[in-house]
Amino acid sequence: MERITEQPSRHNNLESKNTLELLQGINAEDRTVALAVEQQIPAIAALSEAITERMQRGGRLFYMGAGTSGRLGIVDASECPPTFGVAHGLVIGLIAGGDTAIRKAVEFAEDDAEQGWKDLQEHQVGSDDTVIGIAASGTTPYVIGALEACNAQGILTGCITCNPGSPVAAVAKLPVVVVVGPEYVTGSTRMKSGTAQKLVLNMISTSVMIRLGRVKGNRMVDMQLSNHKLIDRGTRMVMDGLKVSYEVANEMLRHYGSVRRAIEAGHTL
Repeated sequence: MERITEQPSRHNNLESKNTLELLQGINAEDRTVALAVEQQIPAIAALSEAITERMQRGGRLFYMGAGTSGRLGIVDASECPPTFGVAHGLVIGLIAGGDTAIRKAVEFAEDDAEQGWKDLQEHQVGSDDTVIGIAASGTTPYVIGALEACNAQGILTGCITCNPGSPVAAVAKLPVVVVVGPEYVTGSTRMKSGTAQKLVLNMISTSVMIRLGRVKGNRMVDMQLSNHKLIDRGTRMVMDGLKVSYEVANEMLRHYGSVRRAIEAGHTL
């Protein structure tokens, strides 16, 4: 295994640089991330299609990780219900150390190779579910142990990692390996590696939800109307879909509770 995420930064003497120089250096590295993700689009597509097939049968999607990787999975899972109007239990993010670790690191939690599977069992993980391990280094025991247990139970496994030939990539049935190179601050995988992981997570959840029919045209017609901004956005979607005034669209949106239902009702009137 090549530990690219641990290789020395291409930049040195950082403490001697001024703020502008630091930001320019970070940005120069960040510009390479999208290109690295592009190389993995076929692998991302294979994983996304497999997830969609299982969700159409009633399956769920689990993200598992430690530290930054775990937090990114939780962020993506948490955004699916308000964005696409799906149930909160459809996409689930798990982090080594439990919810406490979202805000404060839990020492050595990622080194427990058995806890990941225990956490999945609390959610009655089953054969139609998909479990994606997120680990920049590709060596996190919490993730590896969970994926191995899933494989033994016939549960589909995937991963998002940044080191080729890593144990996580070897265990996952559908690996996504985004090689972003050394970090600006040596070993700080919350930087380019974290950005790459977030981009891949966006691609997976968005493409899956679109394939499941949660987007119409290019709009979030099932989004939760949880604040004034979203109600205004939804109202304008209804206006555009039905060619009615703002007032009429707003009244219909509030009555039917979603953009989709309001537009469908309007077309039957």
